[in-house]
Amino acid sequence: MGNTFGHAFRVTTFGESHGGEVGVVIDGVPPRVPIDLALVQQALDRRRPGQSKLVSQRKEPDRARILSGVEGGLSLGTPLTIAVTNQDARPADYEASPYRPSHADFTWDAKMGIRAASGGGRASARETLGRVAAGAIAAQVLSTLGAVEVVAWVDEVSGDRAEVDEGSVSIALVDATPVRCPDRAAAARFEAAIDAARLDGDTVGGVVRCVARGVPAGLGEPVFDKLDAAFAGALMSLPAAKGVEVGSGFAGTRLRGSRHNDPFVPDAALGIATTTNHSGGVQGGISNGMPIRLAVAFKPVATIFHEQVTVDDTGRATTLRSKGRHDPCVLPRAVPIVEAMVQLVLLEHWLRWRGQVGAPPPVPLR
Repeated sequence: MGNTFGHAFRVTTFGESHGGEVGVVIDGVPPRVPIDLALVQQALDRRRPGQSKLVSQRKEPDRARILSGVEGGLSLGTPLTIAVTNQDARPADYEASPYRPSHADFTWDAKMGIRAASGGGRASARETLGRVAAGAIAAQVLSTLGAVEVVAWVDEVSGDRAEVDEGSVSIALVDATPVRCPDRAAAARFEAAIDAARLDGDTVGGVVRCVARGVPAGLGEPVFDKLDAAFAGALMSLPAAKGVEVGSGFAGTRLRGSRHNDPFVPDAALGIATTTNHSGGVQGGISNGMPIRLAVAFKPVATIFHEQVTVDDTGRATTLRSKGRHDPCVLPRAVPIVEAMVQLVLLEHWLRWRGQVGAPPPVPLR
């Protein structure tokens, strides 16, 4: 339970942080879709640890293997399995460790009565490798349906915010800095803040923003399966995520309706567009053809290298000084993970739309 995401496009991740293999089984990939393993690998390379001093120094090549569901470069319409071998696991770093403050150690024991103690097991960010691989497959399916582009970036670290033009931001601009912020001046400040926390044995949090362009009007199911609710659920399922905004989010509460409303206007490409996009591309739980605008708040990584008070699994008070290899900030590696979850939601609702209505969405793509 709790390991599968989606209905029309079902994604089940598997494996523990310091186990033998991690990966994903994807059910619902339409048949005869061209599948390029190199694009999956490119996505995993953006997520993997050891990229810079700003992230975990665990050395994992994360080489993906497709085990099923593809033949001759085309999807078969059967479950597609992608696996990666853990090559730098160090379970000894976690043996006999008491409950780590703000981790899932205690709550997992409280629910299951047993846990994979090495690195948090399924609660580790290592699990997100399967999500990113699935997102790369979803992106390839989406490319056969329309010109959808999903771009995320680090927008805020420790309360310091970048200035980014959402209309022109690209993956190339995002990946031009190690911290994955397209605002070069802000990127330098962010890197300094993360490195300072790392040198102090501490961690920092912040915000990843995301825009999805080329999403047609009509995606989403009103009432309980609204598109914005689907984004919120998908993104809040990420490790360390503590908040999600769609469009103006909480800032919109400080505006009057006369300023917050998005007036409709004729548009040569879309047919109908809006002059502003406070709604973030979703109205009434359904996409309106404008860019989807999202933000995800990530807490500081829970593992710090300071002595902390805690308890062991018998409830006895003790102290803990963590060891091992950990991210001083999740944000740089969270960028491709956020993109992947957005791609999964978009494809899920696109396939649902096609299954319900039986035709492509009526509003032309940009």
